[in-house]
Amino acid sequence: MGEFALVGKDITATETAPPASRSLPDLLREQATLHPNAIAVIGEHAQASFARLHERATRIAAALRRDGTGRTSRVGMLLGNGPEWLEIFFGASMAGAVVVPFSTWSTRAELEFLIGDSAITALFVRPRFLDRDFEADLDELSRAGRLGALKTIVVLAPDTTIGLTMDSYLDGIGDPGAWPEEEGPAPSDDAVVLYTSGSTSRPKGVRLKHFGIIENGFNIGERQGLRPGDRVFLPTPLFWSYGAANALPATFSHGACLVLPDRFEPGAALSMIERAGCTAIYTLPAITNAMLRHPDFDRSRARTLRTGLTIGSPRDFLAAVEDLGVSRLCNVYGATETYGNCAVTSHDWPLQRRANCQGEPLPGQKFRFRDAETGALLASGQPGLVEVSGYVSPGYSGASAALNAEIFTEDGYYRTGDVGFLDADGSFVFVGRDSDMIKRAGINISPAEIEDVMKTSEGVSQAAVVGVPDAERGELVVAYVVAKEGAAVSPARLLDHCRVQLSKYKLPDRIEVVEALPLTATGKLQRKELKKAATTLLAQELQAAST
Repeated sequence: MGEFALVGKDITATETAPPASRSLPDLLREQATLHPNAIAVIGEHAQASFARLHERATRIAAALRRDGTGRTSRVGMLLGNGPEWLEIFFGASMAGAVVVPFSTWSTRAELEFLIGDSAITALFVRPRFLDRDFEADLDELSRAGRLGALKTIVVLAPDTTIGLTMDSYLDGIGDPGAWPEEEGPAPSDDAVVLYTSGSTSRPKGVRLKHFGIIENGFNIGERQGLRPGDRVFLPTPLFWSYGAANALPATFSHGACLVLPDRFEPGAALSMIERAGCTAIYTLPAITNAMLRHPDFDRSRARTLRTGLTIGSPRDFLAAVEDLGVSRLCNVYGATETYGNCAVTSHDWPLQRRANCQGEPLPGQKFRFRDAETGALLASGQPGLVEVSGYVSPGYSGASAALNAEIFTEDGYYRTGDVGFLDADGSFVFVGRDSDMIKRAGINISPAEIEDVMKTSEGVSQAAVVGVPDAERGELVVAYVVAKEGAAVSPARLLDHCRVQLSKYKLPDRIEVVEALPLTATGKLQRKELKKAATTLLAQELQAAST
């Protein structure tokens, strides 16, 4: 991890009133006015105060406006966490554009879809991130004429062959001073489109509005007991709703500071938490376990952590509280479509209550439950299919907009595809997923997307993918394939085929070649039977390995 000096100051801890702002640019402006010297973000190599972040965002907004970007324009982002992510995010938003952050795990094929489906006209990109060469990917897509409406590429590097460097893009843009509020977005404008996987073969573009992100984000921060001066460690990507629609507004609406590693690595995470004196953490079971298993872990290194969020089983939750030491940790439930979270436990509840439910619905969020067979509404306390209204996406963007009538009801409820109920205290209890979606290490994975890629491999006739429970990662991805008549399928070669088109986290943990898939009399895949078989297989192998 790079070295940086902690300069500036934190805001003195006081009671936090809801922000007056109802758009993201106004939220940054409000904090820069009230607390200009307070630290807003700490990255691995740099940090910025609210005033500095606002100044940089204003310059980017001016450059975008000069480039013709304004309200209803869409600006893409393809870079890791850090102060520059926030500068570009708020700058594009200040110019009135809808921000579309892309996953840094994206392959070239995935990027082609995302760029086309989102209809972005400008893209800010880091040329290389981990093992991905985005400069080469974009160059190849450009040569093939597959960049859709994208006109401007701004590269965060000293030189580039595919567009403009950030320095050249900002050339001639001095300090614009106060950005005219009337040129920014309205509270009801779309702020972001976040792509999330589900039961469809392609990621869905989820639209979220400015006012909803701020208001629901503030309520999430209240449940955590965030306060001015807190330092919130976010080891997950900002392009997830856990980051952009949750940690970011929860933190900034409370005048607190985001602490952003470029990527998660357990040893570096422990060092950053210790060195920055982080008081809150957005974790997941896989992240918690990785830090606890690290040879340099010592609970004293995380002694400053007080609160935060996580998901998982009661055992996962208790590990984060008791072993990592986050005593006021909150349990949560939600989805990208519900602005990150729609239920959160209160940080001051008794430990066992926080461990065994996901909390009361947030202010403005409403739950109802339906019988899975009849569709009838159920009384409170009875497990059923979960539907949520209140702070809910107005619908999907791009190709996935065709799903709006199926996923969102006419009276404004989002059909989550999950099963749960409200307990006697009015808290939500998550039972499980009714849909086919897989959740691995906190990331949603679409079985249909993996299946579609597998079926493009020579020799594969059919493919089916299921998730299998795993104590470490939540679920493992297990694929079953049927070979074409006369063909032979190698699991190793099929995995190599998947690597070209799928992000790493979507790759199957296990590929089984079978003679046939379990089907109903009408030819429909019996996915539950397949999941049961996969679970039994892995359990038997685990038992055999332990004896």
